[in-house]
Amino acid sequence: MEMNQVRYFLAVCEHHNFTHAASASNVSQPSLTTAIKKLEDELGGALFIRDRAGCRLTPLGQLVKPRLERVYAETLEAKAEAVRHTRLERVPIGIGIGDTVGNNKIATAVERFRERLPQAEIELIVGRTEDLLSKLRDGLLDVVVASTDASPDLYRIDHLYDEQYRVVVKKDHDLAKLDAVTLCDLAKTTMLDRPNCEMRDTLHATCSDLGHSLYASYRSNRVDWLIDLARQGSGAVILPETAIPNDIALTTMPIEDMHIQRDIVALRYRHQATRPEADELVKEMARG
Repeated sequence: MEMNQVRYFLAVCEHHNFTHAASASNVSQPSLTTAIKKLEDELGGALFIRDRAGCRLTPLGQLVKPRLERVYAETLEAKAEAVRHTRLERVPIGIGIGDTVGNNKIATAVERFRERLPQAEIELIVGRTEDLLSKLRDGLLDVVVASTDASPDLYRIDHLYDEQYRVVVKKDHDLAKLDAVTLCDLAKTTMLDRPNCEMRDTLHATCSDLGHSLYASYRSNRVDWLIDLARQGSGAVILPETAIPNDIALTTMPIEDMHIQRDIVALRYRHQATRPEADELVKEMARG
């Protein structure tokens, strides 16, 4: 039995679909199917029943699943222990940060954590939430910080904080004269759009319901680019509070007629053993 066979088996259990499991495992479907077939030959029977709705476990598959989960979790823990040993007892901790998450709160919490645990070596990986969760499942990350609706069956979810969204403009922008802006105000303003914003669809749908539409002169998935454009007076951008820098050239206002808020959570894979250091880190991030 090879470990990639176990990993592909668990991926199919998670996604209930060979194609989706192969994509999540970064392997071709024929390779995944071949590995599963070899595992079935070794165990003496079919592990999945495939039909038009996807696939489900056979009685044999249900029997071996918890055992293979333990084997996989122990293998990941053994690799982590080996890494700690070869790095002279340092404590490497991999944190995935969703690309829409502001760095203010998390950076401060991580620094507080290192003051308490100086031997910790922190690796911060910023990326798309889907890619980070894949790395988490593969044991390449200890925790992922994101704003996402994840399955509690797959992930341990710890609430870190919630935050409001605010409009950010240059200090001499017309909107800067207001204490709060309305959606009507925004509809009359050149916007800087962030396509990967979790609240974007909600915002545009609400505007549409009220007969407004937002026009964006620029679009970017990078917050730093949008902030720089706002600093130059190119338009207004809506950002979560922790993504807004303390910049004397900018000012921010709330949206008066729409409450926009998101929750930031820490995610850990339930099939991966959690180290005490990761527990302490999550607690520190939740302190705010």
